[in-house]
Amino acid sequence: MTADTYEIYAVRYAHHERRASENFYGGDPHDGPMPLDYFVWAIVGESRTLILDTGFDEAMAKQRGREFLHPPREGLLAIGVDPDTVGDVIISHMHNDHAGNNDLFPNATFHLQDREMAFCTGRCMCHRDVRRSFEETDVTAMVGRLYQGRVRFHDGVGKVAPGITVHHVGGHTAGLQFARVKTQRGWVVLASDASHFYANFEEMRAYATVYNVGDMVEGFTTLKRLASSVHHVIPGHDPLVLQRYPAPKPGLEGIAVRLDVDPRA
Repeated sequence: MTADTYEIYAVRYAHHERRASENFYGGDPHDGPMPLDYFVWAIVGESRTLILDTGFDEAMAKQRGREFLHPPREGLLAIGVDPDTVGDVIISHMHNDHAGNNDLFPNATFHLQDREMAFCTGRCMCHRDVRRSFEETDVTAMVGRLYQGRVRFHDGVGKVAPGITVHHVGGHTAGLQFARVKTQRGWVVLASDASHFYANFEEMRAYATVYNVGDMVEGFTTLKRLASSVHHVIPGHDPLVLQRYPAPKPGLEGIAVRLDVDPRA
């Protein structure tokens, strides 16, 4: 590993049973089970560890009817990441499953797109159908960090650290961003909700929860363009990620996988 390359881990903390018809814009004529897994991502380098997204806690899982498997803190500690020592957290967008656990990273600076902060505090939140995936406590916690000097904003493309950039694509929310990370196997794109499933970007089919369909579909093209190959794009909620990548060590099967290595054949 060099100063600008990283190991990447996906840590699963929750699960939700759904059907395919609920996961695609316009439904799916071939309806069947298509569950979601919920992850936080650890980006571990020689001299720094960063996190992409912070997940939700057990109370929020109960409120929203999700199966809570274990706190993200426990999963991170299991792979050797102490949340108290994390210096930077990238927030892909402010939905409850990506921006909760507001006390988990007490010493971190949070990286967010200008447009996402404007979106989740602006007039669009007057509309119930737009704000339904956001939580007031997550938004106010981010405002609190802003006044503590712990938020760094990006406008479009931004460099977070050597070998790590963020890229605005919108679509799912107005200010959604994803992370591009340099690894030993090339440039890995952590899509988060720029593509919930492999099927979204592989088949160019929009996810059901969408602010702008055109931006979402264009975003799929951007994901693939900035990754070293289509096999370097990691979707945000697909259980197949746990099947395609290996656990970092015995005993963590179903909890965490390593993404900077080649996927299984």
